[in-house]
Amino acid sequence: MKLLLIHADKMKYEVKKKTKVAEDFDGKGYEMNEVLVAFISVEKGDNEAVAEKAVEEILDVAKKVKAERIMLYPYAHLSSNLSDPETAVRLLKYMEDLIKNEYEVHRAPFGYYKSFEISCKGHPLSELSREIKGEEEEVTKALKDEEKAVSYWYILTEDKKLVEVDKFDFTNYEKLRKFVKYEMEKRRAVDKIPPHVELMRRLELADYEEASDSGHLKYYPKGRLVKSLIESFVTEKCVDFGAMEVETPIMYDRAHPTLRKYLERFPARQYIIKGDKRDFFLRFAACFGQFLIAANGVIPYRSLPLRMYELTRYSFRKEQRGELVGLRRLRAFTMPDMHTIVKDMEEAKREFFEQYKLSVEVLKELGIYPEDYEVAIRVTKDFFEENKDFIYSLVDVLKKPILIEMWDRRFFYFVLKFEFNFVDALDKASALSTVQIDVENAERYGIYYYDEKGEKRTPLILHCSASGAVERVMYALLEKAHMEMEKGKLPMLPVWLSPTQVRVIPVSERHMDRALEVAEVLKKNKIRVDVDDREETVSKKIRDAATEWIPYIAVIGDKELESGKLTVTVRSESTLKEQKRVEMSVEELVERIKKECEGKPFKPLPLPMLLSKRPSFR
Repeated sequence: MKLLLIHADKMKYEVKKKTKVAEDFDGKGYEMNEVLVAFISVEKGDNEAVAEKAVEEILDVAKKVKAERIMLYPYAHLSSNLSDPETAVRLLKYMEDLIKNEYEVHRAPFGYYKSFEISCKGHPLSELSREIKGEEEEVTKALKDEEKAVSYWYILTEDKKLVEVDKFDFTNYEKLRKFVKYEMEKRRAVDKIPPHVELMRRLELADYEEASDSGHLKYYPKGRLVKSLIESFVTEKCVDFGAMEVETPIMYDRAHPTLRKYLERFPARQYIIKGDKRDFFLRFAACFGQFLIAANGVIPYRSLPLRMYELTRYSFRKEQRGELVGLRRLRAFTMPDMHTIVKDMEEAKREFFEQYKLSVEVLKELGIYPEDYEVAIRVTKDFFEENKDFIYSLVDVLKKPILIEMWDRRFFYFVLKFEFNFVDALDKASALSTVQIDVENAERYGIYYYDEKGEKRTPLILHCSASGAVERVMYALLEKAHMEMEKGKLPMLPVWLSPTQVRVIPVSERHMDRALEVAEVLKKNKIRVDVDDREETVSKKIRDAATEWIPYIAVIGDKELESGKLTVTVRSESTLKEQKRVEMSVEELVERIKKECEGKPFKPLPLPMLLSKRPSFR
């Protein structure tokens, strides 16, 4: 995009003649005084990101010259590399919308011959030019092919019948209906802010970082704890499943012959980094590193299935700006990534089925149950026809209808994958767990195993993320909590993920020693506990604890000092209308929490135990 910026005493234009690409315009012209005029040429390859940069430049100049108004004037003569008219009008309108929040702005109509009179002020900043270039990104062949591919949509019913989507009765399957609509429309842009964004801020978990690129978040102490616990849990589950944990680089040579071919087969946009002599791309998964490790290894048949795992903090994808929102879709995200090398398709199918069940188990223990998500199977027509019984058997695990997207041809590196998709409060769907059967990359990377006769064989590879991106798990938990609140339930995180599991509230100063004593007992038993020692009323302390979704609130007053027990508000058994209070000993509280958190990782309290010593990040 090219800009010519003129700070003028006056700018006046008149419409003379309409071209065949003209947008609708009823007026004859327009005049503005004390105005910064931005003559604009929209070029091929320009997009919303370029338009935003252009607006930043225009606003910067307007502030420097103290312009009172801004006029956007389409001016094709600045460039010989013009975009198509539709793109130009769309981006000019977008720029107008961005500017009108700060300045009085007028946009001259596109596609007309116009005469104009301009009176330039003549000071050092009154005539400036700018060229705005888009950030370089890799649009892969797979992305282009995906846009052209023909999909056939079906519902696989609980009794294993394949029904065309438009003939399926969605009565009693409202969430599935919403998911199918979202998938078939392929409308990914977000029209409004989803509820989890307000929650992640209010709970002091995460927020946008304006100093970084879009789609990169910052995590406060509580959010880092939740994120870290999920990371540890999923890692433990994959290692227990038999995966060997590895660590690989986050950037790779863009010209590497094997990687270059793989880039073209992966449906993701890349971040490109220019080095001293080579260009690099930031990884969008752990595939590259794990495949290169396997290619350099000697793999006997007895090693199969061979599983490798890495928690990638971070993976990077240059998602489009209109799709970026909160924890749902990011450009930098944490992906638990497991790859399994298998000898043939029969072993691949067995492993696929086991990893399907593993993913169900992982999500369930994270607090996301089968009723919270919908299942999608993506499959090539040829593979489906050859493996119908196997695909139909997947219904037996969850016993619910499954969306089948069948492709007329293969344009990715896989022939089959499943996704568990969470449908949020705005009816947007987001993939969590997924497994894919990859039929290309073993050969591409030179990965072999040696069979019983010592002969080299080419294996198949499964890609698995048993939970999906960690940030997206947090998003799903927050969206689920919001939807439960809409139904009259109290929102909360699973106890093992709650930053504070128990808050102890002394009624007055004389109860503080007992409060600290109770807190120490809980702390020694690996329970995250804090003490509200602030000079506030007990009712306010209880309200504040409730707004933090704390699972257990223990009040200590004269009665508790005398009895030696605690009066505990149990959030999971309370409602918006009625609090469930239980009298229990410290030992009983410890036992209850340990039972709820059994088998889950533990990390200590991420903030000072006394609330009076805590900072606020809101």
